[in-house]
Amino acid sequence: MMQGFEKKANPNEDAGFILASGSPRRKELLGELVKDFAVLPSDAEEILTHPAGPLALVMENARLKGSSVARKYPDRWVLGADTLVWIDDEVLGKPKDMEEARTMLRALAGRAHSVSTGLCLSRLSRGYEEVIVDSSQVTFKAFDDSVIEAYFGEVDPLDKAGGYAIQTRPDLIIDKFAGSHSNVIGLPLELLGSWLTELGIT
Repeated sequence: MMQGFEKKANPNEDAGFILASGSPRRKELLGELVKDFAVLPSDAEEILTHPAGPLALVMENARLKGSSVARKYPDRWVLGADTLVWIDDEVLGKPKDMEEARTMLRALAGRAHSVSTGLCLSRLSRGYEEVIVDSSQVTFKAFDDSVIEAYFGEVDPLDKAGGYAIQTRPDLIIDKFAGSHSNVIGLPLELLGSWLTELGIT
């Protein structure tokens, strides 16, 4: 599922590209699309709730992150991103400790949930700032605490939304998924690649 705003401009100058995220996973994924780019993590403070729900929340946080860096580098393309896990309109962020991570996986076990990534692409000197979102659906296997402990022996859940990583030992917890696999990791390459091509960036 994709939601976003209509493209308003088509600036097409090679002025460099900035990833406004310190995520090593996003850096690795973006490298599949963009050859040369700088990594300048945003210092924007995320908001935790939005009255319009999870999709509006992830889009707004992507905008906040991207805009904070774009204002400093208005002549460069800046990409901000935010990913969240949600189920029944409840957002599952990064667990604060291992017990909260266990609680999250127990809540997800045997059920389908959504993973959404908001993307904000800006080049403020040209008046360009757009935000879009991509969502994937992930269904977990039914499992007990012994599987959770085995999984945490393979994955550090504390820096991951929802307390899991789809790219590490998915055989333990994941039954199936629909949509972009890279979106669940943190950057929807199919959507972003099309966007960058339309703008003449890649």
